[in-house]
Amino acid sequence: MSFFQVNRNCNGCLACVQNCPANALDYKDDGNTRTLLHNMTRCARCGNCWRVCPNDAVEFQHLLRGTWDEVATMELVRCIVCGEPLYTAEFEGTLSKRVDHEVQALCSRHRKSLPLGLWKSLAPVKNQGEGARK
Repeated sequence: MSFFQVNRNCNGCLACVQNCPANALDYKDDGNTRTLLHNMTRCARCGNCWRVCPNDAVEFQHLLRGTWDEVATMELVRCIVCGEPLYTAEFEGTLSKRVDHEVQALCSRHRKSLPLGLWKSLAPVKNQGEGARK
């Protein structure tokens, strides 16, 4: 969704473009048409375009809403005991590679309650030389 919107009152006078302190507005003429351009990364959200428009064509309220845009959706991994969301499947894959074994999906509450014998099966000890305990 574009946050900067212009309604049908716009007559292309360019007052907004000429008075934008951040140079976030521009236009292009192509044949018989004029198109107004807005660059959100440059926009200071100062409202000057809205204030100077003689036709009330700029709908500045869309810039002030502060809505959230969905940018990525990933599968969740949940605790195998209680179902609490823990992390994403993608993160689990990264973590498993770094620790060089499969990660058990347990929340902190259930991780603490595991008996010591079960911990050994979940996190195998690597042989660290001749003096290492087994």
